[in-house]
Formats: sequence, structure tokens, C-alpha cells
Amino acid sequence: MTTPFQHEPGSATGPVPPPQCPAHGMGIGPGGLRRLYGSEAEADPAGLYEKLRAEHGTVAPVLMHGDVPAWLVLGHSENLHMTRTPSQFSRDSRRWRALQEGSVAADHPLAPVFTWQPVCSFAEGATHERLRGAVTDSMARIDTRGVRRHINRYSNRLVNDFCKEGRTELVSQFAERLPMMVMCAIIGMPEEYNDRLVQAARDMTRGSETAVASNAYIIGALDRLVQRRREAPAEDFATWLVEHPAELTDKEVSEHLRVVLVVAYETTTNLIANVLRMVLTDPRFRARLSGGHMTVPEAVEQTLWDEPPFTSILGRWAVGDTELGGQQIKAGDALIVGIAPANTDPVVRPDLTASMEGNRAHLAFSSGPHECPGQDIGRAIADVGVDALLMRLPDLELSVDESKLSWTGNFVSRHLVDLPASFAPTTEQEIDAEPLPAVSRARSQADWEVSSPAVPRRVPAGAPTAEPYGPSGEGAVVPAQRSGPTKVWHAVLRWWNGH
Repeated sequence: MTTPFQHEPGSATGPVPPPQCPAHGMGIGPGGLRRLYGSEAEADPAGLYEKLRAEHGTVAPVLMHGDVPAWLVLGHSENLHMTRTPSQFSRDSRRWRALQEGSVAADHPLAPVFTWQPVCSFAEGATHERLRGAVTDSMARIDTRGVRRHINRYSNRLVNDFCKEGRTELVSQFAERLPMMVMCAIIGMPEEYNDRLVQAARDMTRGSETAVASNAYIIGALDRLVQRRREAPAEDFATWLVEHPAELTDKEVSEHLRVVLVVAYETTTNLIANVLRMVLTDPRFRARLSGGHMTVPEAVEQTLWDEPPFTSILGRWAVGDTELGGQQIKAGDALIVGIAPANTDPVVRPDLTASMEGNRAHLAFSSGPHECPGQDIGRAIADVGVDALLMRLPDLELSVDESKLSWTGNFVSRHLVDLPASFAPTTEQEIDAEPLPAVSRARSQADWEVSSPAVPRRVPAGAPTAEPYGPSGEGAVVPAQRSGPTKVWHAVLRWWNGH
């Protein structure tokens, strides 16, 4: 199929099944194309991917919410080519022909995902280098060992909340809470942590009717944070972005904080929930962990292959007419990075039951110049959090039949609804109150691995502590960033003591 999109989004053109036709229940839309949304897609996404692979090969025409057409890239090598070739497949959503023609409304449920923003994930070339450099440079200042210690402390504090009960619901009481606690502390807004922020972060990527409002709630909190850091700098990620030599505007800072907060939170929440589900439902998985044949980090990597936090990402638009996977792609077409289907591509995984230990070729964090720069923070939260939980509750067991577990979400991510578990009641663990260590220090690659380092900068002669670019990527010389006693962890400590 080389010209599959014969209809406009939401129109009735093309062969539409009659109301009583079974095709309606099969997720078939205008033009006979399969929908990536609805009951079938949500109930069995893996089955849908295989149907599309059988019908169209490695690149398939599909319909998103509102029957908006797009291409879903299923093949592993095709996804690598697309994500690594920005000259053909851009991250700038303003190229989307459907947006230019007005056939996709501004209040579309996926608007928070595809609406262009002044952030590195929507930029290319010099602009992308400037913005992403500010993010990766600021991430490089995080005290990785200190963060790991505090992930452990937060995990134990959460376990203390339910350890005497002998039962818990691991999604809402652990997986959804731990990442937001950690990210709010790293970013510099621990006082903003609450259930509303957790709910908004989960809601805005689901394509729900309230996604736009949830996005606005998060932006409001981050705008307030940026204003505070302009007036009162601290040792936190927000301040480092504000003070970075790239001279980001307030809008650029708040939008990048939103991307970091929401993406890190969403991916890590799903990752923790998926790892725990595999531990509780797969006897081989649990046996290898308890027998010392698999470490928690290895379990996390296996989960990133089998149950990636993001199943797919709407995030590429064709720069011009081209060909991919035997399909004729037109300029302005939307393409979806198929993370989950790429991870199960029979070319790279002919046996899905085989262990992928030591293999990081999965696409859980995408690839190319837009590969997730914060993936190792997410890994650390999952590694340390799951390990702390299992150390405290070694007899943790699923308290319902596995068949009772359910998922919700859309083609972007799949959320485990709940994971009820039981264990022998135990006592609370004392959480030490000693002063927290520095969050800002020289980075050590031994602490956690960064897959996408910042692009090296040219330093003008005679200015060894300056960066050679300003907002436009040109030569303004700006003093190096501050360093000094950490304030963020003292704020976190005060927050915890009053929790």
C-alpha cells in the first residue's frame, strides 16, 4: 500500500464499514486502516502490531485519535534510520501537513504530545545543540551517588507507609509516587509534590479529555519555579538551566523542565510497575533474582526490551517525499517511532523468550540525536527503588490471579492499573536524618552511564571558564555557572521532616 491516506481526519470519505459490521469492533477506520486507539488497540497492542506487520511489513499506515492518519514504523532498523536521519525525518511538528491544513484541532487529545514548543525535542541543527546542551550540561552536575542514596531513603519511607498492613497496591502506593518525589527534589520544587501533580503527569500523555488542562497545571507549577529561581538561585536543576551560558528564556526553561519532569516521571513509573509485575508473575524471573543469577539492573534492562515504558512516540515528520520500509512517504506526513514493535522485530529477536541480558540495543529510550538524555536517572530510580522494596519485603507476592491484572492508556504508553500484593507484616524502618550530601559535584561515569553526552564546546582562547555561545548559538562570552553549598537537599530534608 503506497497511497493509503485517501481521507481527511474525521471525514466520512473512503470505505467506512456499516454500523453493524464486525469491523467496527476490530478497530478498522476510514480507508480500511487500523486504529491505534480504542478497545482493540488497548486490549492487545502486541497483537495489533503483528497484524500490521503481516499486512504492511515494517512500516504501516494507521489512524490515531480522531482518525488522523500517520505511519507506524515497526521495524528495528527502519526506526534506527528514521531517528538517526533528521535531514529526512524531522522532530519539528510544524512540518505536519495536517496541522498546516487545519485538519487537526488545537484541542486534539494528543496536543500536549505533538504541539510545537521551544524545546530541544522539537528542534534540529544549531538550535537543538544549544538547547540540548543546556539540558545535558545541567544533568552532568547532579550528584549521582547522593541521588541514589536518597532514592533509597524515599523508597523506604514509602514502604513504611504500608509495611505494617501486610498488603499494598504497588502502582498507586509505590511506582507512581517514588519517581515524582525524586524528580521534584532534583528539579528544585519538592514543595510542589502532591497527588494532583502525580495525576496531571500521568494524565497529559493519555490522550484524555483532560490532558490539556493537566498540561496547563504542570506548566503553572514550573513557571512559578522559574520565577523563584530567577530571584533566588539554588543548587538544583532549575537554577542550572536558568543560569546556563546558553541564556535560555523563561519559556524555554519552563518547557524543558516540563519535558524532563513528565518524561522522566512517566517512563520511570511504568518501568517500576512493569519490573515489579514481572517479578511477581514470572517464576523464572523471580527465581533468577532471588538466586543471585540476575541483578535488579539486569531485570530492568530485560523489562525495557519486553515492556518498554513508552510503547511508541508520535515524533517525526517527513521533510520531503521519501521511501521507508517499502512505503512512499509524502512531505509533511507524520511518523510514529514504534518502540515496542521494534523491540519485538523478528529480525533482531527471533525468539522472544530468550534472555536479552547484556544487550542494550532496545529502543526504549529512542535513538539518534534525540535519544532520551535522562534515561540513566530513570534507570537509577527503578534500580534502587525496586531493590529497596524487595529487600524490605522479600516475601512479596501477587494477591490476585494474574489474569485479573488490567492496563489502560493509548498508543504512547500502556499503564498497569494496579498491582495488589501481600507480604508478612513488618516494622517500620528508621529513616536517618543526617545532613544530606551535595547535589552538585564533578560527574563520575562510574556512577551511571550517559548514552547521549553533551556536544563538546569550543572555548575561546583566554576564556577557559566561559562558554562560547549565546541564545542564537553565536559568540557571547558568559561567566561560568556558580557552584557552592547545596541548598536543595536541605530543603528536601525540611520537607520530609514535616511530611
